Amino acid sequence: MNLSNNRVKLVRLDESDYELFVQLRTCPDIMEHIYTPFTEQEAKERFNVHLKPWSMDSAEWLSFTIVLLSTDEKVGDIGLKIVDRRNLIGEVGFMLKKESQGLGIGTQALSLIKELAFERLNLKALTAVCSVNNSASYSLLEKHDFARQECRIANTLINGQYVDDYVYRLENNVK
Repeated sequence: MNLSNNRVKLVRLDESDYELFVQLRTCPDIMEHIYTPFTEQEAKERFNVHLKPWSMDSAEWLSFTIVLLSTDEKVGDIGLKIVDRRNLIGEVGFMLKKESQGLGIGTQALSLIKELAFERLNLKALTAVCSVNNSASYSLLEKHDFARQECRIANTLINGQYVDDYVYRLENNVK
């Protein structure tokens, strides 16, 4: 299952994406607002989980590598996880290489994930969670009409410190 528009393509995560996956999850700058950076072993273990076959009943993420069409460069990843099967609600998450941030790539990739979620998987809503300090991520979500639902105090432990997170939600308005 691959998705594309005029700028990026999302390609289902596979073995060839290992280096990028580890690079993103072990980088202190990228992980600053997400989690404590993974060790290489932790990243390898998570990568193997992300490679498992996916269905609507899966407990794990449907993960894609974000590839720039102009250069065929792998610049990040984005995924979707079903968090409420009964009510058809998914969660989105994304990471980009530092040098690829702020260039509209996340916007393009999130548009494709929304299309997948609402038009192909018929989800009713999408959610996202991000640190209150991660203005780039929550600005991207707000640009895509995700509405801030709540602030969870001391929700995530990052580098030994608890941080507050915003919870966002986007309803599928297609009837």
